[in-house]
Amino acid sequence: MPYLKLSAACLAYGHVPLLDHAEFQLDPGERVALIGRNGTGKSSLLAALAAGSGKGRLDDGEVWVQPGIRVGYVPQEPPFDPAHSVFEAVISGMGETSALLAEYHAVSHRLGEGGDHDALLTRMAQLQQELEARGAWAYEAQAEKVIARFGLDPEAQVGSLSGGQKKRLALAQALAVAPEVLLLDEPTNHLDIAAIEWLETLLIESGVTLLFITHDRSFLDRVSTRIVELDRGQLASFPGNFTQYQQRKEAMLHEEALANARADKLLKEEEVWIRKGVEARRTRAVFRVQRLDRLRAERQARRERMGRVNLQLESGDKSGKLVAELDHVSKSWGARRIVSDFSTRIQRGDKIGLIGPNGAGKTTLLRLILGELAPDAGTVRQGTKLEIAYFDQFRTQLNPDSTLADVISPGSDWVEIGGARKHVIGYLEDFLFAPERARSPVSSLSGGERNRLLLARLFAKPANVLVLDEPTNDLDIDTLELLEQLLQDYDGTLFLVSHDRTFLDNVVTQTIAAEGDGVWKEYAGGYSDWANYQASLAKVAADKPKAETKAAKPVEAAKTKVDKLSWKEQRELEALPEKIAALEAEQAKLTALLEDPGLYQRDAQGAQNASARLATIDDELMALLERWEALEARAGNPS
Repeated sequence: MPYLKLSAACLAYGHVPLLDHAEFQLDPGERVALIGRNGTGKSSLLAALAAGSGKGRLDDGEVWVQPGIRVGYVPQEPPFDPAHSVFEAVISGMGETSALLAEYHAVSHRLGEGGDHDALLTRMAQLQQELEARGAWAYEAQAEKVIARFGLDPEAQVGSLSGGQKKRLALAQALAVAPEVLLLDEPTNHLDIAAIEWLETLLIESGVTLLFITHDRSFLDRVSTRIVELDRGQLASFPGNFTQYQQRKEAMLHEEALANARADKLLKEEEVWIRKGVEARRTRAVFRVQRLDRLRAERQARRERMGRVNLQLESGDKSGKLVAELDHVSKSWGARRIVSDFSTRIQRGDKIGLIGPNGAGKTTLLRLILGELAPDAGTVRQGTKLEIAYFDQFRTQLNPDSTLADVISPGSDWVEIGGARKHVIGYLEDFLFAPERARSPVSSLSGGERNRLLLARLFAKPANVLVLDEPTNDLDIDTLELLEQLLQDYDGTLFLVSHDRTFLDNVVTQTIAAEGDGVWKEYAGGYSDWANYQASLAKVAADKPKAETKAAKPVEAAKTKVDKLSWKEQRELEALPEKIAALEAEQAKLTALLEDPGLYQRDAQGAQNASARLATIDDELMALLERWEALEARAGNPS
């Protein structure tokens, strides 16, 4: 029996149907990803399902929820009272019981601080009785468990939390009721890469039935068991992960385009025929007239796919070859070290990705590189002719009261792109904003639309240094892929802060990563190259004690009686130390080579080959050490 079912669902926004008699079913154990272009109605669909049985938020159709199941829902921007504590916020989703639990928690806290001891004990006894009667202790235990799991302080005020902490809080609130079904709208927004990977593991291992919206392609590939696409009011299901969906979808779109082309050709031929006039009222002619009416109706009813964003980016005049040089730079805020003794040289055309946990200081490091912030120690040298464009993840450059046209070209109806003038309405159409929305206020836009508008504003002026701070939040996958292609072809210098692992891999050539305690290091390649290198270092560190133990064992093994070595085995044993030394030398050379930040740009294939070779050296070394141990043991104990 399904957990959730959507039947003949209809929902419109103005004259645009978001759901057009759509059907959907969520079965136990599934992890379904809901994808689609910005503005197609994904969040509205999720909210309708969260509202429960009946019509709810739909214009027509029904939502059916299996009786008795618990559904957890995390909207894209969860509403919280900033004055509440984390504990109060988590239990607020538990209905009437939440108020009693919140008061019990507050009374317990006040008892620990001292106060009217007798009155507090009396009230605590009353609360205990009421909570026991409701069987509420299991709820409190569950709340405390999820708060600890998400690494939150139960006493912290919600208003003091960062964006990433609030997202964790929303997830904790949803999981506190131990739901059988979890509905998540953009769960990865505001989370750093480590938190996203942790959430992936949590959702997979929890076994909860899941319906979620995300544009993070790595998250989609790892978590989803089925992809459901909302396209032109209809829901299409694709079993498997996102990579498998892309292959099937490409074939479907090709077939749809061919079918539409055939229908259009036939309609054109029949329109030519009807204009010549019906020669006689024969059955065949009447049939053709009826078929023409049917073709016209089908063509009018057909909904075309939404157009693609037309992204253009002009780098303007070239900057100097040197963009920035940092020499032993350090920066602290109070007692906290943000950057410690960091040096780098950034040249024109470099595409730099900055990765690290939230609060590591990525924005501070960027401001140091761009000369907006003075270091506490060391020197920063900027290049010449720098024209910098900045994309702010918090979209503070957008005035909610301004119109879209004023954001793009204040006081003028024209923008200049690539040396040619273009009307602001036409330019907005390139970013999928309808002409009638040009005079709408920014406050009327969704999160994805605001990101598109900020990109439109950013790309309206030439820039040879582009700084993108979380540009991928809320953008749909089609726009992400177009933006990737644009940045790959961009001949200026790029600084990219992102938690989208696929986006980083597809765009950047170098990575600056936070290593903790203000330490930053530069690596060749994107996120996967950095992650693979870290994994190889961890493996070397884990294997080192084993190798040392195994190297010591031949001495002890000399007391054991074993077979004498053959002449061939004796020669092999004598050659092993030289082979081991050669592998260790190769390992050191490759490590030094991969630390060169310019390698990936000069020789991308060579960098990949070196990284792959480095990963296999550890296994070869271990095999040689084990062989050496066995031969040495036998050589020291002749029979």
